[in-house]
Amino acid sequence: MRKALELAKKGYGKVSPNPVVGAVIVKGGKIIGQGYHKFYGGPHAEVYALKEAGDNAKGAVIYVTLEPCSHYGKTPPCAEALLRAGIKKAVIAMSDPNPLVSGGGIEILQNDGIEVEVGLLEDEARDMNKVFLKYITTKSPFVILKWAMTLDGKIATVKGESKWITSTETRYYVHQIRNKVMGIMVGINTVKKDNPLLTTRLDKEGISPKAIILDSKLKISLDSKILRTINEREVIIACTQNIDYKKKLELEKMGVSLIIIPEDDFGRVDLSCLIKKLGDYGIDSILIEGGSEVSFSAINSGAVDEVICFISPKIFGGDKAKTPVGGSGFSKIIESKKLKRLKIEKISEDIMITGYL
Repeated sequence: MRKALELAKKGYGKVSPNPVVGAVIVKGGKIIGQGYHKFYGGPHAEVYALKEAGDNAKGAVIYVTLEPCSHYGKTPPCAEALLRAGIKKAVIAMSDPNPLVSGGGIEILQNDGIEVEVGLLEDEARDMNKVFLKYITTKSPFVILKWAMTLDGKIATVKGESKWITSTETRYYVHQIRNKVMGIMVGINTVKKDNPLLTTRLDKEGISPKAIILDSKLKISLDSKILRTINEREVIIACTQNIDYKKKLELEKMGVSLIIIPEDDFGRVDLSCLIKKLGDYGIDSILIEGGSEVSFSAINSGAVDEVICFISPKIFGGDKAKTPVGGSGFSKIIESKKLKRLKIEKISEDIMITGYL
């Protein structure tokens, strides 16, 4: 199963909103077929593994990270393909929460006399598909909030300098995260201050997520770098009704997708409403990269599922130097948000802390 999990990871960023899945067929103690879900709408992992195994699949054992599908979607049911191939046993890491499957694939196999074992390395399989698990059951995106800060909790110097806080290795890792999500979100202040591209820059294959900009009044400059990436990926601007409609038309003519969202209590884009709308549009995952006002708004709205914090061994100091989470803040300790299931890792000279809300 470990091999199947490693294969599944190759599908990150390419199969959304489908799950990443890996499959390995074993016979006589040897791997005779393997595969993974390579792209959305393409053959599933089991199909690739069966094709490689050929006639030798008869009487073999398949290890697969997710329950084989039992319905006709963009591809035929994998459970039926396993029956036709003569597989004698299926070891499945986790059942599929998709209501269209949800135990149906396991039932098909068992009804035909195939031995089925479920639960091997299930926790790892579930973590790998945490985005899929949330989206398929709620139709709401899995939201990751990420920031990088110094040892004294600053995201910029008192003069506003912020490049670069973390190491080259950490920044490369962030691009790997971008490659896994469907959307990357920032506020208009970040766009105006940093003029970022928000693309995925990896050595080999890298897919840039849809850019989502929170810009309630459409203050974005038409010369912003991010608008030059429209031919590479979709650029979405979330605004309110209180905008210059002439500028709206100019942006739409450039190819920008505009979403008008109700205002929150502060006259800004209602983040909860936007997240739901993005889910309706088929966006299953979002990486929020700031700034500090957006970070607090996201946490306070309950939209954040996972937090990733990178800590650099630098000290900036300064009472007025910005911290990662701004906004009005929580006035009482009991109101604060606490991360669970913490994981701490080291990347080069930096520390990465990951947790869930």
